[in-house]
Amino acid sequence: MTTLPVVMAQTPSAQTSSMETGSGSLLPVYKRFPLEIVRGEGTQLLASDGRSYLDFTSGIGVNALGYADAGIAEAARGALECGVLHTSNLFHTAPGEALADALVAKSFASKVFFCNSGAEANEGAFKFARRWARDLGGGDKREIIALRGAFHGRLFATLAATDRPQYRAPFRPLAGGISIAERDLGELSRMLDHRSVAAVIVEPVQGEGGVRVLEPAFLSGLRKLTRERNVALIFDEVQCGLGRTGWLFAYERTDVVPDVVTLAKPLAGGLPMGAILMTSEIAASVQPGDHGSTFGGGPFVATVAKHVFERLSDPALLARVREHGVWLGDQLRALAARRGEIRAVRGVGYLWGIDVTRPAGEIVANAREAGLIILTAGDYTLRLLPPLIATREELARGLEMLEGALS
Repeated sequence: MTTLPVVMAQTPSAQTSSMETGSGSLLPVYKRFPLEIVRGEGTQLLASDGRSYLDFTSGIGVNALGYADAGIAEAARGALECGVLHTSNLFHTAPGEALADALVAKSFASKVFFCNSGAEANEGAFKFARRWARDLGGGDKREIIALRGAFHGRLFATLAATDRPQYRAPFRPLAGGISIAERDLGELSRMLDHRSVAAVIVEPVQGEGGVRVLEPAFLSGLRKLTRERNVALIFDEVQCGLGRTGWLFAYERTDVVPDVVTLAKPLAGGLPMGAILMTSEIAASVQPGDHGSTFGGGPFVATVAKHVFERLSDPALLARVREHGVWLGDQLRALAARRGEIRAVRGVGYLWGIDVTRPAGEIVANAREAGLIILTAGDYTLRLLPPLIATREELARGLEMLEGALS
C-alpha cells in the first residue's frame, strides 16, 4: 500500500474554523465534508490534518484512474508543450478529432459533439433529439420523457428531467415539454402513443437515484417501444459509463443499442469534458449553428481525454472491474446478511448502493473517521464508487472499515 507523506497539520481550533467557514468568498451551494484535500496517490487522499483516507468516491465517479497517475501527467505535459491550450472551434485541431475518431471506433456512434460537463451533454442531447424529431414529425414532436429516480443535471432542461422535488421547487417554472414517467413499460407505452414524444432519456444505472440497475429486459422493451414509435433513445452514461460497470459503455452489458449516449465525469481524468455520441440519423439533422461550445473539445483537454479513454478501453482493466465487481457484490450481500442495519444491496462493477436503516449521512461520517470516504445516494442509501484501479486488497480494506462504520 502506498503511504502518503504526512503534512503539517493545523491546530484543531484553526482547522475546525477553516473547515466550517471555507474562504468565505465561495457561494455556499455545497455541503462539503470537513476535509481539505491536499494530495492524492493511487486510491489514497491526504488531508490537511495529516490523515490519509481510502477513497471510495473517485471524485463522484471522475477519478477512474485514481490520483497522481503518471500517464495522465505525461499526457498533460505533452499537451502543454505545444503552447496551444485553446483555439475555439473556429479551427480544426488534431486532438479533438482524434478523440472523436476513437469514441466512434469503440461505439455505435458515427458522430461526436464535445462540451464541458454531463449536464451540458444532456442538454445538447435534448436539442439534437428535438432537431431530429422536428425533421421527422414537424414541430409537434418535441416532448422528452425521463424516468422516476433520474438525475440528469441542474440546468433548466436537465433539472426538469431530474426526479428531485427539492432541487426543482425553487426554480420553477422549469423548461417545458419534459416529463417524468414511472419505470414501467406499460406506462411508457401509453405515453409514447402520443405523437408529440421526441425522446426518452434513461440512466442504465441510476447513480444519484439510489444505484438502481435497470434490468436488460426493461431496457430491451423500451428500445422496442421507441423504435416502433420513432422516438430517440438517449442513454445518460455520465456516471455509469466508461468502465464503471465493467464494460466500456454501460449499454454494452445489454443487447440494447441507443441512438444517443452522453458521457462526462471520467472522460478527461479530472479536466472538464463532456461528450454526446450519436447515430448518423440523429447527426444528419443537426445543421451548422444549431449548437456550440467555446471550450468543448479543446486541444489540451482532448489530448488528456484521448489518453484516459485508451486506458479505460483496456480489455484487461474492464475484465478486472467485472471480476472484482462480482466479488464486491458478494461481499456486500454477505455483510448485509450479518448486519441488520443493511436492508438491500444493488449495483454492478465498481458502482454499488447500500440501503440502510438509519440516516446514511451518519454512516458516511463514521466511515470518514475510520479513514474511508464514501457517498450517499439518498437519505438512507450509501454509494460506493472506488477508482477503477482499486485492487481486491483495497476493496477488502474498505469493506472492513465500512462494517466498522455501521457499528
